[in-house]
Amino acid sequence: MNTQIKNNKDLNKLINNKFIKNILILSGKNSYYKTDAHDFFKEILKKKNIFLYLKKSYLPELSELEKIIKTKEKFKPDLILAIGGGCVMDLAKISSLFKLSKDLKKKIVNSDFNTKKTKVLAIPTTAGSGAEVTSNAVIYINNIKYSVEGSQIKPDFFYLVPKLLMSSNSLLDATAGFDAISQSIESMFSQKSNKESLSFSKRSLKILLEQSTNFVNRKNITNAHHMSIGANLAGKAIAISKTIAPHALSYSFTTLYGIPHGHAVSLSFNQILKFNYYNQSKATCDFNLSKRYETLFKITKTKNIIELDIFLTNLKKELHLEQNFKKLGINFKNDYQKIISGINNQRLKNNPVTLIKDDFSLIFKKF
Repeated sequence: MNTQIKNNKDLNKLINNKFIKNILILSGKNSYYKTDAHDFFKEILKKKNIFLYLKKSYLPELSELEKIIKTKEKFKPDLILAIGGGCVMDLAKISSLFKLSKDLKKKIVNSDFNTKKTKVLAIPTTAGSGAEVTSNAVIYINNIKYSVEGSQIKPDFFYLVPKLLMSSNSLLDATAGFDAISQSIESMFSQKSNKESLSFSKRSLKILLEQSTNFVNRKNITNAHHMSIGANLAGKAIAISKTIAPHALSYSFTTLYGIPHGHAVSLSFNQILKFNYYNQSKATCDFNLSKRYETLFKITKTKNIIELDIFLTNLKKELHLEQNFKKLGINFKNDYQKIISGINNQRLKNNPVTLIKDDFSLIFKKF
């Protein structure tokens, strides 16, 4: 069950439930104080026992997860209130279902959670990850990305508060925004795509393409509201379909070069869309891949793959997402083996055209 809290009245009703006494707030320093979430929740939480945990790591890492689980087991919260971006959400989602043990790493890798779940209320402070509605969570163990998956991973409640998006900087807005856009498009082409996920994708993409550049360059509460809805719909799409090759490769760019997630996804996005388009005869998906491209052309108001490539290139320029590998410090040729070794196979298998790790060298040369 993933219930949306629609207003402050419903939020108060949930928080003031007599069965909720202890609340573990999981956030980041910027997420909690810079966004004014601290003031927003001050009155609502005043009658509750609160423990505030501010995460330290940039990525959701095992070492920090262990500290959060230890805090959870000591404090025994009735609710975990996750306020932040994708990292905060992932740490909250995983910690709600695991307990400290010698084989914690093994259990995480195998998504083996049998601990009684602590309920999670997720409140995003970025418009991008959609993690408040997805049934998976990312964790990094020794710089390798793993995905914990299962219906129980999905937060029990989520609340979209546009005012909490107002303090983030333009770089974060751009990377998170492109992440949501890529999720919408990748969901359309995922092996696991269905009618429901396609509907979420189309609705999401129309909103995000209309609002993203203004949100990054001329932010106001109105486009923040629309972006939060668009990102949420993108999250609902990938909750069903999962993502494909651009996301699979992105984790290497993040762990090796520190490139923010959405920006990392953008670096292979056009190339993989073109690879899939020109290899439609080799598609292994159950749907008509050509029709999915026609849908994307229609939404982006382009006529063919060449115009789509130009459209996406211009969009990334408007979002100020650098695409030059040299300027980003990426040496694709020298670091190729390191880059492909970090590719996420779960996401790669969702690609509509069969792709193996060694194909990426050709993709970047040809496309």
